[in-house]
Amino acid sequence: MQCPLLYRFRVIDRLPEKPSAAATRGTLVHAVLERLFDDPAAERTASRAKSMVPGQWERLLASKPELAELFAEDPDGERLAGWLGEAEGLVERWFALEDPTRLEPAERELFVETELDSGLRLRGVIDRVDVAPSGDVRIVDYKTGKAPRPEYRDGALFQMTFYALVVWRLKGVVPRRLQLVYLGSGEVLTYDPVEADLLRVERKLLALWDAIRLATESGDWRPRPTKLCGWCDHQAVCPEFGGTPPVYPLKIVSARPPESGGSGQGRMDPAQPSS
Repeated sequence: MQCPLLYRFRVIDRLPEKPSAAATRGTLVHAVLERLFDDPAAERTASRAKSMVPGQWERLLASKPELAELFAEDPDGERLAGWLGEAEGLVERWFALEDPTRLEPAERELFVETELDSGLRLRGVIDRVDVAPSGDVRIVDYKTGKAPRPEYRDGALFQMTFYALVVWRLKGVVPRRLQLVYLGSGEVLTYDPVEADLLRVERKLLALWDAIRLATESGDWRPRPTKLCGWCDHQAVCPEFGGTPPVYPLKIVSARPPESGGSGQGRMDPAQPSS
């Protein structure tokens, strides 16, 4: 959805990308907020959560040694200390938005997967699932950036309605609430979906997959320039920046007209990249 050519570079060509300080900080903060719930409720304090940051960073670094590149030119450790301090600040801000002593998540970092009637397989990882005594389900996602302006919130909610669709198809229950917690700006965005919302997302996903299949067969992946291009690791091979993409690694079948209405009929080929 962001850029078809970027999808190709990442999913088909699998071009390497440099570690990002911002994305890695997000992973670190997520790890702290997930593991804080291992402690008894009374011990889930801001000071306790902040104290977990250095240890979780070491754990993350051990699992992904390439992250050391982020601070390769930091002999005195000043940049690392500042970066860890920013992570601690995000963790502390969470306590102004939610009270973990009153929460007992049903699931954390929950992997979900389902297959639609069309054969399209959907999967994802949900940060937190809360289940009320009434049985109502709340899906929660942490964001370490700032909340989007109102005109851009549909894009942010798409991820959450995607999760809601998967849970609905798996469990037969429409989540009562979707909640995005923006630690960067200290805001909480909520949405209460209904079945019509999830059916609309399902139709959008089927149309999106049909577009992916068409591009996979034809090899026609178009760049979609936006402000985010400035952050892209693949400018050197992007036509928008004068680059030439690598030779397409898949066999080009033939160009075909898109199916009427983007119905996405036909089963997903397991050999093709998933959504």
